Amino acid sequence: MYKLNYRTFYGHILFSLLITLIHINVYSREFTVGSKRFAESYVLAELISKSIEDKVNTAIDRKLGLGSTGIVFNALKEGEIDLYPEYWGTLTQEILQSNQKLTLDQINQKLLPMGIKAGYFLGFNNTYALVISKKLANRLNIHTITDLRKTPNLRLGLSQEFLARKDGWSGLAKAYHLEIFRPVGLEHGLGYQAIANNQIDLIDAYSTDSMLINEEYELLRDDKDYFTSYEALLLYRITSVENKSEIREGLDQLRGALSEKTMRHLNAEVEIGRKSPLEVVNNYLHQDGKSLQVEDTDNEEPISSILRFLAFFVTWDFLRVTYQHVILVITSLGTAIMLGIPLGVWVYAQPKSGKYVLSCIGVIQTIPALALLSFLILLVHSIGFWPAFIALLLYALLPIIESTHSGLQLVDPAVKEASKALGAGFWIQLLKIELPLCSPSLFSGVQVAAVWTTGTATIAAFVGAGGYGERIAQGLSTNNTELMLEGAVPAAIFSLGVRYLISWVSRLYQVA
Repeated sequence: MYKLNYRTFYGHILFSLLITLIHINVYSREFTVGSKRFAESYVLAELISKSIEDKVNTAIDRKLGLGSTGIVFNALKEGEIDLYPEYWGTLTQEILQSNQKLTLDQINQKLLPMGIKAGYFLGFNNTYALVISKKLANRLNIHTITDLRKTPNLRLGLSQEFLARKDGWSGLAKAYHLEIFRPVGLEHGLGYQAIANNQIDLIDAYSTDSMLINEEYELLRDDKDYFTSYEALLLYRITSVENKSEIREGLDQLRGALSEKTMRHLNAEVEIGRKSPLEVVNNYLHQDGKSLQVEDTDNEEPISSILRFLAFFVTWDFLRVTYQHVILVITSLGTAIMLGIPLGVWVYAQPKSGKYVLSCIGVIQTIPALALLSFLILLVHSIGFWPAFIALLLYALLPIIESTHSGLQLVDPAVKEASKALGAGFWIQLLKIELPLCSPSLFSGVQVAAVWTTGTATIAAFVGAGGYGERIAQGLSTNNTELMLEGAVPAAIFSLGVRYLISWVSRLYQVA
């Protein structure tokens, strides 16, 4: 009969870790394009990647949806990515923290010590704007931002970022004397729906928002030219681009290639047409940059949506995210088991010092996942696998430590005394008697850790670790339920599968 022993168990885990480390060090591509976590950044990253691929005849690695400006820029500084699309105003005010009007040469002088350069303007300006329904604008005769002072009873719903930024609401209110208004914070993606439902009268927006292709909305004219330029451009590592003629040729094709109108339609294809950014870019390039006709898929036949959803599971992309998810979960959970069981034994054997271990791990459990991931990025100077691996490992430790500790405490004292009377030392008693007897509790803790890890692993996509969370993040950013389900459904099935596997191993151990 099969006998599960701890030496074989730990050997398998060590082998898995070795294979993973080999994969991380060997499997890398020559050039990586990153993006922030919103539809336009996804589209631009895919367009950049396709333009380069056409010249270098090799696949370009994508790390999409990395999160905020700080995370993406740090990834560029640390060499985790080679290039990403940025905006002039964000570069000067958020990254370089400058309120002065800088030239491109002055900006590049400041970026040079970091090995980074700005350039390749894409042709459109995605600046901030204020949006109101056209009917209300005509009825109240509001067509400029100055006109807002005539109607102090308007209900303003502004995004949290716009409310917080120096170049956002606080500066705008001073410039236009709009302090009388008391705007409420609102998620940017909900703003247009709130106007349509007559819950809000005015929202902040970006000038390339997909909803602005709808003639029901009007952009208020910035008659005092308050909003600075947010021309789209590229930030890139000098060593990754300057000495590679094929990559420069690919990027040269993008200079001035996109207008605001074109960008609105590309964004609309993603957010309204519910297409993937890659599909939108392929269609755009196939039509030689001609205007795209956006089709709203809200009225699409249910059978068509189901078929498109099922088609994802037979693509290479599904295999890629599955591989990333499995590697991340197995390595973090395996390492947590290797560390958690010995730590649980230590907490049991040395309760005075062990309580500090439990307290420390318990505090880590209270830290929100995204906050912990952001801290770990700064700590390890990297995005992707390593911060995600460490975060999942720390989250998985507590249930394993606690279940080992509590299981050992429940072992019958009479059995312990009998083994001592027979001459069994500490290690013989622990390995041959106590751990086998507390195995139900131990496996229960591992099962809890496994479910926790497989669920939390989806958040790792926000720092470029990939996996099923990549589809969920893209779906959230583009308001695409289909994309979210493509990540959520396999993640749930995988979680159930891991839980069943651990239960099966536990039953095997009990029989043996």
